[in-house]
Amino acid sequence: MEKPRLFDQVRAVMRLKHRSIKTERAYWHWIKQFILFHGKKHPAEMNTPEVTAFLSYLAEKRNVSASTQNQAFNALLFLYREVLEIDLEGRINSVRAKKPKRLPVVMSREEVSRVLACMSGTNRIMAGLLYGCGMRLNEVLELRVKDVDFGCGLIIIREGKGKKDRSVMMPERLRAALSDQLQAISTQHEMDRERGAGHADLPDALERKYPNASVTLAWQYFFPSTSVITFKATGKRGRWHLHDSALQRAVSRAARKADVHKKVTCHTFRHSFATHMLEDGYDIRTIQELLGHKHVDTTMIYTHVVNKNRKGITSPMDRLEGDERGYGNPPAIPKSPTTGEIQTPGFLH
Repeated sequence: MEKPRLFDQVRAVMRLKHRSIKTERAYWHWIKQFILFHGKKHPAEMNTPEVTAFLSYLAEKRNVSASTQNQAFNALLFLYREVLEIDLEGRINSVRAKKPKRLPVVMSREEVSRVLACMSGTNRIMAGLLYGCGMRLNEVLELRVKDVDFGCGLIIIREGKGKKDRSVMMPERLRAALSDQLQAISTQHEMDRERGAGHADLPDALERKYPNASVTLAWQYFFPSTSVITFKATGKRGRWHLHDSALQRAVSRAARKADVHKKVTCHTFRHSFATHMLEDGYDIRTIQELLGHKHVDTTMIYTHVVNKNRKGITSPMDRLEGDERGYGNPPAIPKSPTTGEIQTPGFLH
């Protein structure tokens, strides 16, 4: 029997371990780059020295970030340990990219309001969930109808980062908009079923276990795409969720229109949510659970960007006497009373 290609082996193990499609694509990208870097040599014929050389090349020649180098390292580690079942000999002493300690970009409450006011329709509802619940972009996109609980006022996030479920509060301000969105989905779903479509893509083996579940409203995406597609795995027709680029572009346009001079992305709403929750006095453990962070240290970074000055530190500039309104006005430039030309100090002549 012919041995399967390396790509097929990687994909099979990825699916077996329930890794996401994004992780699968990212890992295969770095595995392929590793193979090309060493002249298309098979990874089974290489070991620690070749891995070290490739990771050092990424840091020294390509100047990749620390997170990018770590992703490449994890991809190769997965390849050798999980796919090829080969132990890497010794320690990998590659040149490591330096990880900068950056504070997250956070909008003020007024800036959030301005950006949201410049959005409309489905994009505004999704952005509202990003800020109102602290959800990640993919968590909003992959939300199903069954996970929006109007009775309990909760939104259930299934298999978030780290394959963990968690619940977040439903913002009362979004309840009416979410209800309207549900009604629109229901109407659209009925029309799709009349056309022989209306199926949803089910996770894992649920398609075989519950063959009729895919056509129910409960399993439909809460923010479905505008077009009907045919799912390769089942051959059934239905709607995928909206593409992430649609919301990303909408947020970018809204930030420019709102005249917010910061690098505003979808994730900025999540950063703003955590920071404003801290300002409102919620404890760090509660915020950790809402954000779905594994370690509280990850959540602690927001304590450095809280607007409230907890230590009461005053700048010495604020203790000077005089009228502060003079700042910002450029000093008058001396001109000759006869010629009107700008006068320069004598030592410059």
